[in-house]
Amino acid sequence: METLLKQLVRGNALVFIVILGIGGTFQNGFHITVISSPSPYIQSFINQSWVARYGEPTKPETVTLIWSTMVSLYAVGGVLGSVSVKDIICKFGRKKSMIWNNIISIVAAVIMFSSRSANSFEMIMVARFLFGFAAGLGSNIHVLYLGECSPKKLRGMVTLTSATFVSIGKLSGQLAGLREILGREELWNVLLCVPACFSVIQLIALPFFPEAPRYLLIDQGNEAMCKKALQTLWGKGDFKMEIEEMVAEQAAIKGQQTQSLVELLRDRRVRLQLLAMLVINVCIQFCGISAISAFSFNIFQEAGIPLDKIRYVTLGVGASEVMTSFTCGLLIERVGRRALLWRGFGAMSVTMALITLLLHLKGSSFWIPYSMVGLIFLFVIFYVGGPAGVMPSLTHEIFIQSSRPAAFVFTGILRWLGFAVMGLAFPFLIALLKSLSFVLFSCVCLTAGLFIFFLVPETKGKTLLEISEEFNKIQICRHSLTKDMIVETRF
Repeated sequence: METLLKQLVRGNALVFIVILGIGGTFQNGFHITVISSPSPYIQSFINQSWVARYGEPTKPETVTLIWSTMVSLYAVGGVLGSVSVKDIICKFGRKKSMIWNNIISIVAAVIMFSSRSANSFEMIMVARFLFGFAAGLGSNIHVLYLGECSPKKLRGMVTLTSATFVSIGKLSGQLAGLREILGREELWNVLLCVPACFSVIQLIALPFFPEAPRYLLIDQGNEAMCKKALQTLWGKGDFKMEIEEMVAEQAAIKGQQTQSLVELLRDRRVRLQLLAMLVINVCIQFCGISAISAFSFNIFQEAGIPLDKIRYVTLGVGASEVMTSFTCGLLIERVGRRALLWRGFGAMSVTMALITLLLHLKGSSFWIPYSMVGLIFLFVIFYVGGPAGVMPSLTHEIFIQSSRPAAFVFTGILRWLGFAVMGLAFPFLIALLKSLSFVLFSCVCLTAGLFIFFLVPETKGKTLLEISEEFNKIQICRHSLTKDMIVETRF
């Protein structure tokens, strides 16, 4: 592990990871949490804007509808940003695409900042959509760019930093939303523009870093530039093994065009990879993290935590998420992706089952609320240290260069649509099942853990072609087993 860390700081890689992160997934994490703090101020602004135009206050349900539209437009923009990633990165490359994405984020911030002086809630809607588009596009480019810049033995640790920056973004959004900082009525438009400051930093710094080495060699056929890019990021060396791996992958896909999403979905060779992405992404959305977010306030309140202190306990949850993500980054190359995934889902399943039990015993003993507070922290730790942390690495590794852009479109659609569907379905699910919904979440986590344990191979320390072959072997074994069962049935 010490050797890996030394290599990480030997060149410019560490600075590159930070610069890429603050303009990448950090923005998404920040926007997810920051919107809750100024929500009453924005709803008040909607009513004030309405009165200024029409001379009478609007109905409460109209304000709620406009506010809900503002919130949901972020997810709509995220879906469209994810869908467009393949076309944009194939046309501009990874670096230029990220630079253009920063410009979109800055334009969105200017519109958001101006909305208050213009007395226009429509401008907030436009800005939220653009923020979502930039987050959906930037998050995917971030992971792609990281993975295509990383040597094999550092790939998991480096790509996992995209999840770390999501956690840092969430915590930063919670901190910035405190009343002591920017969470005041007169500053809500400033608060929502904070991520653009980091976009400006990335916009200035990113041109000094190289294009992704894997893109330069495999897509552009420029081995000299690829080697120079690797040396710029990781220090002096010939990087013979890394270049040989890329050349082998280039030869394997020679003559193949970058696949579209439709072509990827029709490709029988990647059926199991697509199934893995579908199952894991759906299970992440329905694992219960939304329920934890919704119930945590009540659980903290029942534990006797004063109302004015609960937001600081929530900050503690965010801080534990960041620390777990850092720890997962140090462990991923030692423990492996598959092990962290299935163990994380398994632990989450047990935690959800325990929360269900304690919810039914609620009120029978003084220690139960405190135990539930501990279980919330544990669930978040298992979630971040397992599926949330490992997924960026796994998504990058199980698809080869010609399939990867379309694969990120696929996973982006799953992630953002899942986010939108869960946001709509969650209140009805809780109303219908109440505490039993945690049993459903426990079963979802258990299903994901079993699926990964039996059908997803380990990717640690393997080339992308070797990983592809691992999936092919599993599919061959399944076909052979099916044929054998058919033959036995006939006899």
